[in-house]
Amino acid sequence: MHGDRTLVWSIQLVATAVQLGNAFFLTVLPMVVKERYVNATSQSVTNRSCLEESWQVSVSNFFMTYRVLSQLVPILPGLFLAWLGDMGWRKSLITFPLLGLMLSRLVVLLMLMLDWPLQILWMEVIITGLCGGSAVFWSGIMTLLSLGSTGEDRSKLLMRAELLSGLSGFVGCMTAGHLYNFSSPTLRPGVVTLLLCFLLHASSMLYVIFFLQARALCDNRTSNKASNDTARDRSHKVVNIALLWVSGLLYNAVDSSTRNILVVFQLMEPLHWNVTQMSYGNASGFLITLSSFLSSIILSRWLSDSSLITIGLLSNAASMLPMAFATTAYMFFIARALALFSLMPVPLICSLLSQQVHSSSYSKVLISLQLSLKMSSAGTNLLYAKIYQETLTWFPGFVLILSSLISIVAIIPIRIFDSGLSVGRTYQVITDEEAGQRDLLFEMKELSDNKLISK
Repeated sequence: MHGDRTLVWSIQLVATAVQLGNAFFLTVLPMVVKERYVNATSQSVTNRSCLEESWQVSVSNFFMTYRVLSQLVPILPGLFLAWLGDMGWRKSLITFPLLGLMLSRLVVLLMLMLDWPLQILWMEVIITGLCGGSAVFWSGIMTLLSLGSTGEDRSKLLMRAELLSGLSGFVGCMTAGHLYNFSSPTLRPGVVTLLLCFLLHASSMLYVIFFLQARALCDNRTSNKASNDTARDRSHKVVNIALLWVSGLLYNAVDSSTRNILVVFQLMEPLHWNVTQMSYGNASGFLITLSSFLSSIILSRWLSDSSLITIGLLSNAASMLPMAFATTAYMFFIARALALFSLMPVPLICSLLSQQVHSSSYSKVLISLQLSLKMSSAGTNLLYAKIYQETLTWFPGFVLILSSLISIVAIIPIRIFDSGLSVGRTYQVITDEEAGQRDLLFEMKELSDNKLISK
């Protein structure tokens, strides 16, 4: 048991280091893209208002294409890695994505140092996707943590992993905003930050390859035993999985698309943030993981996981609505404060989903969920980008209001799941063996009662 706890903490340590590196990268990427497009358009456009609109549309189109590639490329590699993971090669779920992250960060680092064209970023996103990307990596983390836990403590364990990665992301964003401007005659802005990102991903990959012993978790626990489920049990589980899946898709469509739009929303008018303000904005998003974790731990004493998911969706909807009208930094952070519980849904949905299937199918189910989330995000990102561009001149926050409405709609499948789960708890399947034991006990009780009467 002690070895299991050590292994679980090692997995969480890897996730924390990777998220720290991702925070560095996510802070540098928007600023590099913005500077390249501003410099390119300033040479061809002289009018200031036209210049502003030109680079804003260019940045928006770039991130739209970048996000779509990052969501579509990992699909086939992710399915292969899911099969490989369920065949017993559990470490492959995090080793290959780490390899892709390390190589792609190296490409971006060389792009900055050698002044390569911005189009090299398409190579970066393709390398990351062909190795599985973040979807497979985080699914692999959740799979290993699920195998190392029981159904009772799984939600808390997954939320703790979210907490640690969120805190590391918060530290990374707060630090990256200041490291970005560190430069010298031989170093461009952002090089130091990307170098640290590369070192974190490289060291995480080496640790996983040489020190992490994940095979011990393969046959460690079977919280979901292979039982002789009745047809009613199986259909009930299929319905539960479908409801959780739909709620996760709707939530992710809002969360992923909104985060992508917020990157552009913060760079443009009326906010027009610099790199330090961008880092603070990103850090506030990671800090929400702390409030979400603490809330889930405290509220789980009285509320079920499905109720906590509902609270998270309501929190997300409540934060998007005032953020749509934010014109200053303090208004943005006030709206951000309403999202205190908004990161609870995904780990809790994964926890509930893993309890509906056998442990030998964790990799397939969790990775399939993440890949389906990526595919839905690809479509919604395109839609959101087009809506944002069309409404940019008269109301930039229109897409955030749309996100608030979709978050409310995502509550419906969870409430249906919760009501069905309560019915499932009261429904008891009596097998032939149990029925025979029950009849035998009844006959013995009746015989003893007759003896008492005769006496």
